Amino acid sequence: MPALPDYFKIANGIMSDTRSGRLKPGDKLPSIAELCEMHKVSASTIRMVFVRLEALEVIDRHQGKGVYVTDPATWLRKP
Repeated sequence: MPALPDYFKIANGIMSDTRSGRLKPGDKLPSIAELCEMHKVSASTIRMVFVRLEALEVIDRHQGKGVYVTDPATWLRKP
């Protein structure tokens, strides 16, 4: 089985942190630069994380304000 791409692993980590309560609905995620540093990946990888999470309705992006976690009860039910 091929390894999951980094963006997939990071997105899944954010989702599981939210489900477990480590991240709460309304919490602001770190900036792209901070997430790059934390995960040792490029900004384009983090942008892919955000695209995936936004598609699943896990995050809300607010231009100039940041990226916020949504309530897991509202997430799209996709595998």
